[in-house]
Amino acid sequence: MGFDLAPLDRVDAIDRETFHLKYLKPGKPCVLTGVSRAWPAYTRWTIEYFKQLAGDKPVPLYDGSKANASKKVNQPDRWMKFGEYLDLISAGPTEWRIFTFNIFKEIPELTRDYSAPELCGGFSDRYPLMFFGGAGSKVFLHFDIDVSNIFLTQFHGSKRVLLFGPEQTPRLYKLPLSFHGLEDIDWSNPDFDRFPALRGASGLTTVLKHGETLFMPSKWWHHMEYLEGGFAISLRAVPGPEVTRTAGWFCNAFWNLFVVRYADNFARKMVGQKWFDWKESEAVRRSNGYARRHPSPA
Repeated sequence: MGFDLAPLDRVDAIDRETFHLKYLKPGKPCVLTGVSRAWPAYTRWTIEYFKQLAGDKPVPLYDGSKANASKKVNQPDRWMKFGEYLDLISAGPTEWRIFTFNIFKEIPELTRDYSAPELCGGFSDRYPLMFFGGAGSKVFLHFDIDVSNIFLTQFHGSKRVLLFGPEQTPRLYKLPLSFHGLEDIDWSNPDFDRFPALRGASGLTTVLKHGETLFMPSKWWHHMEYLEGGFAISLRAVPGPEVTRTAGWFCNAFWNLFVVRYADNFARKMVGQKWFDWKESEAVRRSNGYARRHPSPA
């Protein structure tokens, strides 16, 4: 037996009360197919549009290689003009991705092309994140460090999404002092003999297409593979008191951002590659131990 995967709920129209009861409060992901249809971005945001607006801007690119002691956190693997990169992902498969270039700071008027969903409150990003990727590029399994609720809307292309709830963490080979799973795992075709804890892991999956919005509750693990070159916008919302104690969320986010992350960065500098090697071996030890104590059904 491998993954136990179920399809995500797909909802076209939903009122705020129903969304709270069915998805927000229980922390259940879903795909909202109608949220972005009224946005100017729904038809305006194309490859050519972005090339016209910011084609000459240099952008940092990442190739999906594993983290190691020779690279600083979020250090780009190369730089390229934005327009050239957009031509690259339009031409065919490529591993290169963008996730740190904030186009909204460069072109603030783009913030008029979308609006936060009225399904919940707590949206605070003045300049939200955008992610760009070529066909075949992948995002390592992780959960977001600030443990916000995420509304991710896809444009120009599609991506395959794999989600695991927080309760699945012991099976996912989580790296210590990190928010990522073991980077050696091929989540498209996992080796269950090498990583036995993955057997019986329960998750959700879907293919996210143009204009569709993925609602990812706080602390949900996600892995994404671009099926076509495209891009997405991520709107983040602080979980409100109807979901969790706000003080508890703040403490969790503060701990991750200013304690765990800095402790990991300090260990990187002091120990170097041995720190990365230890984290990987410890992730294997912990999850394999869990698998022995909690064997999956035959």
